Amino acid sequence: MPATLSRILTTTVAVCMLAFASAGHANTINDAPSALEMTADAVIARPLLLATTVVGTAVYIVSLPFSLLGGNAGEAGEVLVLGPAKSTFLRCLGCDSSGRRQGGPANESN
Repeated sequence: MPATLSRILTTTVAVCMLAFASAGHANTINDAPSALEMTADAVIARPLLLATTVVGTAVYIVSLPFSLLGGNAGEAGEVLVLGPAKSTFLRCLGCDSSGRRQGGPANESN
């Protein structure tokens, strides 16, 4: 009986995770963040992302010998260092997606 309950619970969790992931991809990109979103991004998200970048760099350096032996040092660097760094430094303030914004509010009125 406990094995059956465990399987049901595992299946339920997996289905929920898949459902929430698809709902997150269905959202449109917010190109015009509000002042509250910009403030929260500057005060909360950016310092956390910077800390994630620093910790990821430390983990990458510690795991580098193993990554080199495994042949995935580039992939480890992308995930542990470059991904968080891009989110920290190359994302517009308050935006959800990484990368530079291709136009500003001045360009939208044209």
